[in-house]
Amino acid sequence: MRKWSGATVVVKYGGSSMEDAALRSKVLEDILLLKLMGVRVVLVHGGGKTISRLMGRLGLGVDFKNGMRVTNDETMRAVQMALVGQVNVTLVESLNKLGCYAVGLTGADGCILRAEQLDPELGRVGKVCEVNIDLIQKTLNSDYIPVIASVGFGADGAYNINADFAASQIAAALHANKLFFLTDVDGLYADFADKNSLIAQMSVSEAKSLVHSKKLSSGMIPKIAAAVESIDSGVGQVTILNGTFPHSILIEMFTNEGIGTEIHREG
Repeated sequence: MRKWSGATVVVKYGGSSMEDAALRSKVLEDILLLKLMGVRVVLVHGGGKTISRLMGRLGLGVDFKNGMRVTNDETMRAVQMALVGQVNVTLVESLNKLGCYAVGLTGADGCILRAEQLDPELGRVGKVCEVNIDLIQKTLNSDYIPVIASVGFGADGAYNINADFAASQIAAALHANKLFFLTDVDGLYADFADKNSLIAQMSVSEAKSLVHSKKLSSGMIPKIAAAVESIDSGVGQVTILNGTFPHSILIEMFTNEGIGTEIHREG
């Protein structure tokens, strides 16, 4: 605990553990416990399933390319409604039921995430071109947990930012000690069909080789690419973790063995 007191930890939250109210409660209790132990926690979230459900109700088609949601202007409005109006509010309310601990933010607040178009074929999907951590730092210094929706802004309006890359860029700008990607699987497998092939640790160079090998599932591609990017930019270590496993964050941080897949610098 002494090792992590005062450390900055960024948690990218998504998947089934965020959808299920009981699982969500457990994860948020663990995040709050980290805060009470003196860890400076930043929570970054997506909400792909919530977006898709809302788009279905609105009669909008859902289209993905290379793991990214194709986002036109109408879809972008749905993304904002889902991420900001539903997911962000739910997470902040859930944390604040336990005490006055959280502040909800988006990438547009305080110019946290400046973005530009990633690919014309993806529409309003953005890549982060600048991170302004001033508001994040002020929120942390005021003893709150920043809860950040992965919506960026550019000169021509809002952009849908992949939450893995948003978390990676924020972690890098904060020089975070650790970045967590909470997902629905135990980590990265050498062979997903073989549950005994979980990779406990890997170096950045090994992770880069995996990205270039084209062997990763579409859902894992942005996570591994974002992990590599963040470590290259100065983040201490990145762990891909099963958010549905009880107390997975605490087990990873406060036990010698840990769980999940940790990606680290060479040596």
